[in-house]
Amino acid sequence: MVLTENPLTESSLTHAALKQSHRLVRDEHPVNLRLRVHRALSWLNRAEQAEDVDGKFIFLWIAFNAAYAQELFDDNNHASGTVAFTAFLEKLCDLDTNKHIDKLVWKEFSQSVRVLLDNPYVFSSFWDFQRGKLDESGWKKRFASAKEAASLALKSGNTAVLLSIVFNRLYTLRNQLIHGGATWDGKVNRDQLRDCTRFLSKLVPVIIALMMDNPNALWGDAVYPVVEQGV
Repeated sequence: MVLTENPLTESSLTHAALKQSHRLVRDEHPVNLRLRVHRALSWLNRAEQAEDVDGKFIFLWIAFNAAYAQELFDDNNHASGTVAFTAFLEKLCDLDTNKHIDKLVWKEFSQSVRVLLDNPYVFSSFWDFQRGKLDESGWKKRFASAKEAASLALKSGNTAVLLSIVFNRLYTLRNQLIHGGATWDGKVNRDQLRDCTRFLSKLVPVIIALMMDNPNALWGDAVYPVVEQGV
């Protein structure tokens, strides 16, 4: 089991360490899980090599996407993507019996999470307001509602709910980068980008390890399965 080491060390959750663990167990895993982990590890490897925070965030997001995605989503349909990764995160929290995700959320990154939740620039409705799709009172009402939900999750220690809210913020940041809404190595979004990248760099390896440790969980078919040439 990958996550039996307690506490986990930095070296046990690197690409190299996880790849070695995967080699030992992959032949016993279902084909789709094997493919998911293989792809996620490849992008984790690329993220570790990135020297710029923009690239590192994007590669980490691709690694996360390789791990969880079960069907293709329209980038304009935020709700469908949110439902998918929320269900995935809930499953991970249920399977995380040693509470490694809890330790990241509530201890190592607790302050960063609180700062992120207070930041309107990673809240999608704020940008809907900027584009004229919402009035000012509308986006502020949604922001206050989201912060209240986050506050309830914080008070109750509900990791899955809080993580889902955090990932909604990460998704907004992802959209800014992927859709060219930010400047490479720019100055205006550095703090949230650095915090989000640090968080993903710790969470993604734990996600991959949890998947390897739970091969019998229902992870679903991988998007874009390998197709033999000539088919």
